[in-house]
Amino acid sequence: MSTSGENLRIDPDRLWSSLMEMAQIGPGVAGGNNRQTLSDADNEGRHLFRRWCADAGLEIGVDRMGTMFMTRAGADPDALPVYIGSHLDTQPTGGKFDGVLGVLAGLEVVRSLNDLGIRTKHPIVVANWTNEEGARFAPAMLASGVFAGELSLDYAYARTDQEGLRFGDELQRIGWVGEEEVGARRMHAYFEYHIEQGPILEAENRQIGVVTHGQGLWWLEFTLIGKEAHTGSTPMAMRVNAGLAMGRILELVQAVAMENQPGAVGGVGQVTFSPNSRNVLPGTVVFTVDIRSPDQAKLDAMRARIEAGAHEIAKELGVGCAVEAVGHFDPVSFAPELVERVRASADKLGYSHMDIVSGAGHDACWIAKVAPATMIMCPCVDGLSHNEAEDISKEWAAAGADVLLHAVIETAEIVPSAP
Repeated sequence: MSTSGENLRIDPDRLWSSLMEMAQIGPGVAGGNNRQTLSDADNEGRHLFRRWCADAGLEIGVDRMGTMFMTRAGADPDALPVYIGSHLDTQPTGGKFDGVLGVLAGLEVVRSLNDLGIRTKHPIVVANWTNEEGARFAPAMLASGVFAGELSLDYAYARTDQEGLRFGDELQRIGWVGEEEVGARRMHAYFEYHIEQGPILEAENRQIGVVTHGQGLWWLEFTLIGKEAHTGSTPMAMRVNAGLAMGRILELVQAVAMENQPGAVGGVGQVTFSPNSRNVLPGTVVFTVDIRSPDQAKLDAMRARIEAGAHEIAKELGVGCAVEAVGHFDPVSFAPELVERVRASADKLGYSHMDIVSGAGHDACWIAKVAPATMIMCPCVDGLSHNEAEDISKEWAAAGADVLLHAVIETAEIVPSAP
């Protein structure tokens, strides 16, 4: 079998089997997964991944954020490694492929190289980043953010979940506090393979998304303070209604996003009412606005408009309003030479492809700050993600993994076999 031409492919059945076995850990209630960061299920998934990596001959390293780095040695001990990474944690009602596909496809790349006896000049490292989702501990992409120097270790350890449990304490509890300093590793290149989490590739009937850019993001947490009062006996004109203020701010977010088309999105996915009783006006409403754009100026202008408008709405209604930025990254341009390598690999393998901008945040967005990085995407059914009904086909999974294999081999450089 050729070790450089289009005949070189991963084992699609083995990759799919690994995905399905990992999906048995932290099952959801509707066919997906609930394997949230630093939960017992996350711990179990980590141990399974470590066992598979050990069977593939990889050496484990863990940093102080609990990120797992699994290394296949290269022929040149001084050559910087080529990294393949994503995440094993999920949303509370997450799918079986978001993040997991990228980690296990990285493992499948290594397994395939082992099967074929291919040696590379550069080491290859498969990474499982801690807390990419940010569902339990905001912000998202926490470990990669610390790795890139954008967030501090102390800040990360102090993050709390809705029960008040600290990230650092939970990391200690499940036994994944490593000894490596976060960010000490240097990279030759970084690849991340992911489902699109949107409908474009499927609608365009393309097998591969060549990711050129990533959208920037602001997560703005609003705290509105009104007055708890009986919904039946409090006159309308005498209410201090934090719920009404929230509703008007949601309309504002929609309007701002629509005014900035194309290339902008905005919405609210998390709301907490207190006391959350059907016949009590809320005294406190906390919700998070998520706005994104690949255009830095547009992103920042949207944030300014929404914050100013929210304060005006709250003032008009007599409601207190505080805003905290709980998540942010700037728009990302991925390394042109790696983007072209992905495109060329798809061409060589005969897979249909198109350039695409990542609508979601990924660890690659932070790693691109400190190393050449890019992403590969495959379609997902109806563009559905962060949902237990998330689905892909075995063929889609394999096509992207094949492209990943070839792009990594080109970057890590095959060492010719001895005659």
